[in-house]
Amino acid sequence: MAATEPWHIRGELMMSCNCTVFCPCVISLGKHPPTEGDCLAWAGILIEDGRSGEVDLSGIAIGLILDVPGRLARGNWTAGLYIDESADVYQVKALTQIFSGRAGGTTALLSILVGRFLGVVQEQVRYEIDGNLRRFTIPKIIDGELRAVTGPDKAKPTRIENSSYWIGPVITVAESVKSRFRGFGRNWDFRGKSAEIVPLDWRGP
Repeated sequence: MAATEPWHIRGELMMSCNCTVFCPCVISLGKHPPTEGDCLAWAGILIEDGRSGEVDLSGIAIGLILDVPGRLARGNWTAGLYIDESADVYQVKALTQIFSGRAGGTTALLSILVGRFLGVVQEQVRYEIDGNLRRFTIPKIIDGELRAVTGPDKAKPTRIENSSYWIGPVITVAESVKSRFRGFGRNWDFRGKSAEIVPLDWRGP
């Protein structure tokens, strides 16, 4: 898969981290440090529509873990990738290029900021949307449920708009109802901590 293949991903991302509500890293990669000093996070991604060259990526769910020792812009991130077991070898190759940053475009900064890549594992990955709830599971690895934070109108989630967040300009503020991760030598529990839900529209190169 050539790094210059045109690609796009449209869908949704949910992320759960160890910050108290709400994570300041959303506002800026560099100006605001994580509330706990470092950033530990897992993310679930549902690709509703996607393609890399001739490879169709639609319908694939992905898990991503990040371990960042301080301000995000300083780099030295550790990352690992989980791809649903339904993906074939061409889809895995394309997604690895995209999420390592080697495919350029929206995710290119990952090639700069990630200093250690733990690899790609194929597992059963499930991403569920249920109103203001999001559920993400990888059996025996991630068990997550996020709830959007609402204001006076309980039907409307609280959103940040027009942000410079690299993942997407519109962020729904959320909280982790449950958030366990056990994998790559890590054992995290972020229940009650900060979370976010972000529509994705990524492309490259």
